Amino acid sequence: MEDLHRCEWAGEDPLLTAYHDNEWGRPVHDDGRLFEMLILEGMQAGLSWITVLRKREAFRAAFDGFSPEAVAGYGEAKIEELMENRGIIRNRRKIVAAIENAKSFLQIQQEYGSFDAFLWRYVEDRPEIHHFTCMKELPAVSPLSERLSRDLRRRGFRFVGPTILYSFMQAVGMVDDHTVCCPCHTENRRREETPPLGGV
Repeated sequence: MEDLHRCEWAGEDPLLTAYHDNEWGRPVHDDGRLFEMLILEGMQAGLSWITVLRKREAFRAAFDGFSPEAVAGYGEAKIEELMENRGIIRNRRKIVAAIENAKSFLQIQQEYGSFDAFLWRYVEDRPEIHHFTCMKELPAVSPLSERLSRDLRRRGFRFVGPTILYSFMQAVGMVDDHTVCCPCHTENRRREETPPLGGV
């Protein structure tokens, strides 16, 4: 397919470009990755995503590899330790929210068997593939993100407003918001991956 080019937001930063090419919009079903993105999207609130990406490895080290079991057990001493960590975003409310979210995350795992099973039922286990032509068409929220936000807040989650959750849904591939001219759009990837008839 001719004239393909990345989504405008991918820019020129190699970290952002790699994230766009290899992660954003691709379905995630691993609970560890889902918890990681839930923490990182909450940490992004009010900041740029590249700021979070640059601190991602520091977050990984500080939050025990994004283990929900470990994070759920953090107490005041650990919160103070994290507040002294210059490698991460030192916002007490966001750190406390991550701990509370870990506890709620574990409760959902107990109830549904996995967070993945709970989450993906919102889209009937199939990503919503959108067909936007430019970035200004992309919504910041959707009826689905509003519904998921209400459900998570009811279950004790914090920093899970509809805008944060729409961004989360984009990140874990529940929705494919790559523009139609982007090589990473689901339909364009399928064209590249499907061999031509006759094998030529």
